[in-house]
Amino acid sequence: MKVAYFTKPRTIEVVEEPQPKVEKSTDVLVRIDRFGICGSDVHYFVDGGIGRQRLTYPASLGHECSGTIVEIGSGVANLRPGDRVAIDPALSCHQCDQCRVGRVNTCRHIQFMGSPGQAPGAAAEYRVLPAANCLPVPASMSLDVAALIEPLSIGLYAARMAEVYPAARIAIFGAGPIGLSVLLCAKAAAPCTVYVTDLLDERLALARKCGADWTGNARDSSAIHGIAENEPWGLDFVFECSGDPATINHAQQLLTPGGVLLLIGIPPQVEVPFDIHLMRTKELVFRSVRRQKGCVAPAIRLVAEGHIRPEGLITHRFGWSDLQRAFETAAAYRDGLVKGIVRLSDAE
Repeated sequence: MKVAYFTKPRTIEVVEEPQPKVEKSTDVLVRIDRFGICGSDVHYFVDGGIGRQRLTYPASLGHECSGTIVEIGSGVANLRPGDRVAIDPALSCHQCDQCRVGRVNTCRHIQFMGSPGQAPGAAAEYRVLPAANCLPVPASMSLDVAALIEPLSIGLYAARMAEVYPAARIAIFGAGPIGLSVLLCAKAAAPCTVYVTDLLDERLALARKCGADWTGNARDSSAIHGIAENEPWGLDFVFECSGDPATINHAQQLLTPGGVLLLIGIPPQVEVPFDIHLMRTKELVFRSVRRQKGCVAPAIRLVAEGHIRPEGLITHRFGWSDLQRAFETAAAYRDGLVKGIVRLSDAE
């Protein structure tokens, strides 16, 4: 089978490997039909790591994926060959102290697909995975959209963590796939006013299509002033989805006393400065969003029932032969790319 690896910075190679076999009764063999290029994948591609997580080459890649069940273990009752599935790439141990209290996303022994030294990535024709991580999608959902379920589940988890309520005043910094997922999920949760900033005008245009009430280009300092003028009493929530450390202080300035900053974007550096006194005097709440927990199935339902329509996030499609170009395009934010999907099979 074909498998893709990062072999050095900015280099992807496709090699042939034996097809994996189902050995555990609770596992399944999945044909990986699609995988999405995530911002973290781009960090690995360009920089060889994120913060303290560093790649050892060759490194497996990809985690946002969908596929088709090929074979099931003897103990699997809820799936059968031919089922189309969205995949939760976080393989938790379900035994440690974190898992026992429901914090599977901070599992002590987590194996995350495509992360350094953890589970093999999604850029392969086949993978063996726990059946519990493979969630069936309805026939009405394309495999392309099914590959969006993982980033959508992060947006849903963040919106649930914030407990978005009617008439909430919200800003989202960064209109990439995660920021747009937060926007879609916040709007689905309650009628609210959402301000979105980004550096790319085409992403702001997409944010407006996804329901943003106001957008501003963050290259212009007036964007922050514009939000402040519209909301003189401040914002209830700010979702930081850009990874730019400067936005933390912008968020503190915009938040109302008691407001909540949710940190989702991944900064390139390990340590970032912020105004501790502003945080203290306004009694702000900082919350870090670590991927998601328990939101994959709800995200599937929201899409299946038409509450969220994420198709517009997909701007580019690539194939096996385009992998290098796909990552170069994503890394350069070229050609208006928001979400690139790699089609590993012809299945629809």
